Amino acid sequence: MGSTAYYVLLLILAVALLLFLIIKVKLHAFVSLLLVSIITAVAAGMPIDTIMRTIEKGMGGTLGFIAVVVGLGAMLGKMLEISGGAERLAKTLLKVFGKERAPWAMVIAGFIVSIPVFFDVGFIILVPLVYSLAKETKKSLLHYGIPLLAGLAVTHAFVPPTPGPVAVANLVGADLGKVILVGILCGIPAAICAGPLFGKYIGKKIYAEVPEYLDMDEAAITKDDDKLPSFGLIISLILIPLVLILLNTASGVILPEESMAKKVIGFIGHPFSALIIAVILSFITLGKFKGLSRDEVNKVATSALAPAGMIILVTGAGGVFKQVLVDSSIGTMLAEKLAGSSLNPIILAFLIAAVVRVAAGSATVAMMTAGGIIAPLLAGVDVEPALIVIAIASGATVLSHVNDSGFWLVNRYFGISEKDTLRSWTVMETIIGVVGLIVALILSIFM
Repeated sequence: MGSTAYYVLLLILAVALLLFLIIKVKLHAFVSLLLVSIITAVAAGMPIDTIMRTIEKGMGGTLGFIAVVVGLGAMLGKMLEISGGAERLAKTLLKVFGKERAPWAMVIAGFIVSIPVFFDVGFIILVPLVYSLAKETKKSLLHYGIPLLAGLAVTHAFVPPTPGPVAVANLVGADLGKVILVGILCGIPAAICAGPLFGKYIGKKIYAEVPEYLDMDEAAITKDDDKLPSFGLIISLILIPLVLILLNTASGVILPEESMAKKVIGFIGHPFSALIIAVILSFITLGKFKGLSRDEVNKVATSALAPAGMIILVTGAGGVFKQVLVDSSIGTMLAEKLAGSSLNPIILAFLIAAVVRVAAGSATVAMMTAGGIIAPLLAGVDVEPALIVIAIASGATVLSHVNDSGFWLVNRYFGISEKDTLRSWTVMETIIGVVGLIVALILSIFM
């Protein structure tokens, strides 16, 4: 067997083993990724005394950036959550759009809210508004719920500082500002197609009413608007880091290399600085609005790090897998093979992520596995890394089914059968992924 064939087989077996450990053995994704990385390194013929250094390098190199961005992003999201910021956004948009165009208000609300707030948290916060609209109009929950879910899912997968695209951007060496820009360009048509358009269709096919065990709209929606922060404040806190990061990216193109303005913008527009500014402003403004003491603000910030911690560790383990492929001969060998192949790297990235997503259920595992495999292959390929990030995110979104926690979240909160969850949620996720891929391929013509 030739060395190339051996390495291809080794990579396939490594991914298969990873899926087996996660799905069948029920071994935690963090431990599974580390174990598979070590086994792959040994099988690839890496010297035993270098394997642990590779693991350390992969973990440290990945988390040096990721841990800071995800941690700060989680804190910002938590402050918006406890202050009622997400609810304020949704209510303001509903007021502007009116009840007739409420699905468009819900998709926009989901799109914006999911930038700083985790997907499931954003959904749980805003689903009472879906209940209220469905009761008032006598329409299916899906008419309003699918647009909300589409908005949340798109930015959760496509737009930093959410963990997935940040992690993959770091793995493949993509500029975060470009990922934000490309993520928005791919995300808007994906959210429209999967949200209001598909929601209107599926809402007529499947009538879902508020489940009795979750009839909480009256209690969950804040009646007194004075108890919610202002729309301007919330939108400013969300947009500040995005705008600063995008300015940094733009300055790299427009301003001369030695320009002082470029250096200053580069400093404040670095994701670390941008998010620190937004987080401190949220501590001051939202903390003051809620009447929180400094100790209480610190407790809120600390509580945000618990769910972020697990994401950070899994992401780091994905970085280890990538580093093993780089430090062994596998990455180089496959890169040479891909360079001479006719297969579009954007499509390849999408397919790898999609396969792992369908098998493992976890979008995070799918993105980290695909990112680890693709990263070493990009050296000799002329493709914009930001497009690879979105292709991986798109693949990691499609065909969500019974092995995905999001599937059951929707199943429970909308009170629909597993079959109807497949017809609504699964199709919606697949539309997002396919449209995201198509737009990324179109953009690749110009980038």
